[in-house]
Amino acid sequence: MQTEVTPTPKTLPQRYYTDPQVFSDEMDRFYSQMWVYAGRESEIPRPGDFVLREIAGESIIVTRDAAGRVNAFFNVCRHRGTRICSLSEGHFEGRIQCPYHGWTYALDGRLLGATHMQEANFCREDYPLNRVHADLWDGHLFLNLSASAEPLADQLGALPNKFAPWGMQDLRLQKRIVYDVRANWKLLVLNYNECLHCPLLHPCLNRLTNYLGADNDVPHNTYIGGSMGFRDGAQTMSLDGKLRRDHLPGLNEEQRTQVYYYAIYPNLLLSLHPDYMMVHTLWPKAPDRTEVV
Repeated sequence: MQTEVTPTPKTLPQRYYTDPQVFSDEMDRFYSQMWVYAGRESEIPRPGDFVLREIAGESIIVTRDAAGRVNAFFNVCRHRGTRICSLSEGHFEGRIQCPYHGWTYALDGRLLGATHMQEANFCREDYPLNRVHADLWDGHLFLNLSASAEPLADQLGALPNKFAPWGMQDLRLQKRIVYDVRANWKLLVLNYNECLHCPLLHPCLNRLTNYLGADNDVPHNTYIGGSMGFRDGAQTMSLDGKLRRDHLPGLNEEQRTQVYYYAIYPNLLLSLHPDYMMVHTLWPKAPDRTEVV
C-alpha cells in the first residue's frame, strides 16, 4: 500500500529575487495588469489637485475634475509625447497644459486647445489624454494600467464587507514616512506575512501580541492575511499597550481586541488596529530595491 505524501512548500529559487528579467516580467504581469494601490483619495481633495505615481516605469497623473471625479492619465502629451508634469504633486488651475507646444486639456482629459492645428483637418475629440483606470475603495485609491481591467471589486473579494467597520474613508493622515529597502519586493510581502521573526527582531511588539496566536484566513488569489490578538492586558499597538483615544466607533468587541494584517497584492500591506490604521505601499525600483511609503 502506498501513502501519498504532500510535498513540503519551499521558498522560490534565488533567481526570482535577483534576476532582472524575472523582475521585468513581474512588473508586466502584476504591476501592469492588476489594480495597484496608489495612496489615499484625500491626497487630492479639490478639483485640480494632482499627484504623480510611477507604476512599472509609467508616469501617471491622478487628479480630480470639476465634478469631483477622480481621473488618471498617462503623463504624456498626445502631440509629441512630452512629459506634462514634473512635480510629484500640485494643483492645476482648471486645465492641464503641456509645457512644450501648449496643448491644453480639461481636468477630465478632453483636449481643449491645440495651437496651429486648425489647418490640419484636425478633430480635437480624437486626441484626449490616454486614460488609466482609477477606482476607490473606502478612501483608498487604486490604478490599473491594463487596457481591459477587471473590476476592482473582483480583486478585493470579501475585504470591503469584512473591513467596513473600520470606516477607512473617514480616517485622516497623521504621519507619512518614505524609506528605501535593499530587498526584492516579494521578500517584504513574505516578511509582513509571518511573525516567527518577531521575538528576536520586534521585542516590543512581541510583548503586546502572541506571535503564535494568529488566526489566518484561507489564502486568496489576490490577498492573504489574518488577525492577531493582544495579550497581558494590552489594548493597542502603543509602546506600553495602553489605549489613549477611543476605539474606532464601528468596531465590535472582538475587533477591538485584535490587529488585522492583510497583504493585498501586489503592493498594499494593510494593518487595521482598534484605534488607527497603518498602510505600507511597496514600489519596486529594481530586483534588489524597493521604496516603501
